[in-house]
Amino acid sequence: MAGTDRRPNVLFITCDQWRGDCLSAAGHPVVRTPNADALAAEGVLFSRHYAGAAPCSPARACLYTGLYQMNNRVCRNGTPLDARHSNIALHARSLGYDPTLFGYTDVALDPRLLSPGDPRLKSYEGVLPGFTVRQLLPEHQKQWLSWLKQRGMGVSAGSPAIHRPVEGEDHTDAVSEAPPIYSKDETPTAFLAGEFIRWLGEQDRDAPWFAHLSLISPHPPFIVPEPYNTLYDPDDGPAFYRAESWRDEARSHPYIAYDLSQRKRANFRPGVPGNVYDWSEDDFRRIRAIYYGMISEVDARLGLIWQSLKASGAWNETIIILTSDHAEMMGDHFMLGKGGYFDGSYHIPLIIRDPRRRKAFGGKVDRFTEAVDILPTLIDLLGDAPEPHLDGCSLKPFLSGGTPASWRDAAHWEFDFRSVSRGDAETHFGVGSRHCNLAVIRTTRFKYVHFGGGLPPLLFNVEADPGELKNLATSPAHLSTRLEFAERLLSWRAEHLDQSLALAELTDLGVVGHISGLQPRST
Repeated sequence: MAGTDRRPNVLFITCDQWRGDCLSAAGHPVVRTPNADALAAEGVLFSRHYAGAAPCSPARACLYTGLYQMNNRVCRNGTPLDARHSNIALHARSLGYDPTLFGYTDVALDPRLLSPGDPRLKSYEGVLPGFTVRQLLPEHQKQWLSWLKQRGMGVSAGSPAIHRPVEGEDHTDAVSEAPPIYSKDETPTAFLAGEFIRWLGEQDRDAPWFAHLSLISPHPPFIVPEPYNTLYDPDDGPAFYRAESWRDEARSHPYIAYDLSQRKRANFRPGVPGNVYDWSEDDFRRIRAIYYGMISEVDARLGLIWQSLKASGAWNETIIILTSDHAEMMGDHFMLGKGGYFDGSYHIPLIIRDPRRRKAFGGKVDRFTEAVDILPTLIDLLGDAPEPHLDGCSLKPFLSGGTPASWRDAAHWEFDFRSVSRGDAETHFGVGSRHCNLAVIRTTRFKYVHFGGGLPPLLFNVEADPGELKNLATSPAHLSTRLEFAERLLSWRAEHLDQSLALAELTDLGVVGHISGLQPRST
């Protein structure tokens, strides 16, 4: 790295809805991700990495703030992020970077700081404070559509309709692998990757930069251009984790019955009526093959980004973090999408490459890591001490080829299924919004799920039952285990309750301890 006192560049890449098992470097039997694998070969792969929440806004709040949902309190898409919390962009800016965004952050801004008529109050797709936006790409995708139009493509259908198959799929019948109207070089991923590469060419070699490339794929709609649409055979792939039928799934727990009723096919293939569970086994397999193809399409663009970094001389001057906000059920339990408590929604990829730490290159960490660890890790790698009120822990020891003296033996996540604007869950369960939530603790052997609102808990032996199909919570032989994990979850929550001010004390000598966000007064 040029100049020992020069800070490194940072490239922070998030891919939306990428399952943690869908990496060939992680041992997936079907999916091929040579460029992500190449990054892992020169970095560290964290094989047991988990999101902190779902869907996008709650997941990203954990990722960006280093705080669990119980503290950042972003419960749903549209829940405002309290402005008192710092975040990854603000911290980078405090170190002299100009953190630059390509894509989106899905942050609903604190309405207390905005005028009543501010149009930003009408969207959950705000920009995380601290970022300079180079290329925004929100859900309507108008910027990408405009780019396509300049290339001579008809885009009058808009988004999401442009993501329908060109063959005019019969929306009441089987899923087809027919491609969309746009090519592999015209996807939203290709658009954003190209914008980043163009920006990279403008950077001064002597000035460190910070870029956040937030890619939408492999998020639905599930469709991908040639050759990726037929790259994988639908008959290939592991068996789905599921009961005999979706009705058996629905009978397994009151929340599952509600969840299955909420998952609509149109959210995954535009214009298709009915519920996700209406699709057949063959349909699920075809959708999964398309999803795998979407991952390979993203991976190909990652390869072009790696080439551009090397050509610009930045490859060995850049910390690269590759992860996802949350994962994807992809047919398990007759579900598509995210949410609930299953591992399929929360197990996500994480690869970190720090060119200064070659000792750990090619390493694989199987300890439990969490999305809240990303911010303290980056702070640590950039030479600052992570603030003690953060819920995450720095992964720097793993990146240096070592192991921390102590580390968690479980992963934790939360899911809030309230619907403040519509009240769907509240009406269904007959409870208030604050009761519509669950929390999970998952060790190597057991997984415990605790619900609010009086819904019964769940306990799985995930070592023997990785599909989470046999609930042991009412088994007399496992009552002591259930109690142990309920107590562990309670202790976890007690330990991680908001520490912004709790780590400080006012004494006759003044402030003792740590105060989050305290800024010295100018004199």
